[in-house]
Amino acid sequence: MKVAIAQLTSTMDKTENLQKAAAYIAKAKASGADFVILPEMYLAPATPKTGVTPAQVAEPLDGPFVTGLANAAREQGVYVVCGIYESIPNDPDRAYNTTVFLNRSGELIHTYRKTHLYDAFSFVESDAIAPGDNPYQVVETEFGKIGLMVCYEVRFPEIARQFALQGADILFVPAGWVAGAMKEDHWETLVRARAIENTMFVCAADQVGNIFAGRSLIVDPMGVFLASAGEEEALIVAELDMDRISRVRGKLPSVANRRPEFYIN
Repeated sequence: MKVAIAQLTSTMDKTENLQKAAAYIAKAKASGADFVILPEMYLAPATPKTGVTPAQVAEPLDGPFVTGLANAAREQGVYVVCGIYESIPNDPDRAYNTTVFLNRSGELIHTYRKTHLYDAFSFVESDAIAPGDNPYQVVETEFGKIGLMVCYEVRFPEIARQFALQGADILFVPAGWVAGAMKEDHWETLVRARAIENTMFVCAADQVGNIFAGRSLIVDPMGVFLASAGEEEALIVAELDMDRISRVRGKLPSVANRRPEFYIN
């Protein structure tokens, strides 16, 4: 299978963002991709610096943005994963930070609302975002089992481990990783760590431009870089050898070797 990451700069013009996404989805399909991953909150980067709140740009799951992504997924015959702000009925001041997962037919097969919010490095995401309460659940595809986590959540190894215990083969991580001192080093280290400790592929798609770092990554179960991007918009594509998972786990059965009877809950 082939995975493409569209590392893009988002603007406050949602129509422009959707058109760019559709163009990159078509480009990814032309490269042979089966999955296209776009960044977290790609709908619009409603951060404090923009003066616009997530709730002001948020849309329902059947709104024009997700509908446009669904059309692109169906037209190109690829899976599409993308981060949006989802509106919350009866809560005009907050939105969910939601990742949508669309299949080749454009059907919405899974949604994940970010549970661990970025209240760190002087940023308080919880001021404008409501945390999700959805369980960590793998998505079954013809290629294998896929887990979803978002940006800051890569700092929480227990989330990725929940997916590993469900037999996940791949972890998709849409992100809007904010640039800053040591931040890019943390990003690369944490993405590789989640791959190595769980012996799974990790595909991490970051925004770039504005306040974001870029440096999207595709890493194999042994922590080997298969593709990476820099500080500009880019489409990166990697072929994932799914047999590599069993070969690595044969050498490094760290998940199977767990001794949960010794753990403190």
